[in-house]
Amino acid sequence: VQLQASGGGLVQAGNSLRLSCAASGRTFSGSIMAWFRQAPGKEREFVAAIGWSSGIPYYADSVKGRFTISRDNAKKKMYLQMNSLKPEDTAVYYCAVKGPGSLYTADSYDYWGQGTLVTVSS
Repeated sequence: VQLQASGGGLVQAGNSLRLSCAASGRTFSGSIMAWFRQAPGKEREFVAAIGWSSGIPYYADSVKGRFTISRDNAKKKMYLQMNSLKPEDTAVYYCAVKGPGSLYTADSYDYWGQGTLVTVSS
């Protein structure tokens, strides 16, 4: 499995960015894929996840109402539309494929992309 995250950049607070994650290497039917983020000096934290087959989304409270996760099964791509960005959203964003365990815990994810940096200026 290979995951390639892209779309990060520098934006001003209040603006938007769309992250993409291209997946390859196997079928993802029945899988859950997620976005995590890690700010400097902090632990990696759950942002959002989506059932690859069901399309059911899950969000961290901190991004609910501002971020939207989606996927394109045919293209094997996952997206994170981030609106109303805040300086506290600044982090490296990672896409990941879930294994056994909690949805919200990084240790439950078996495969990770390389990360894409999002910087939100005030």
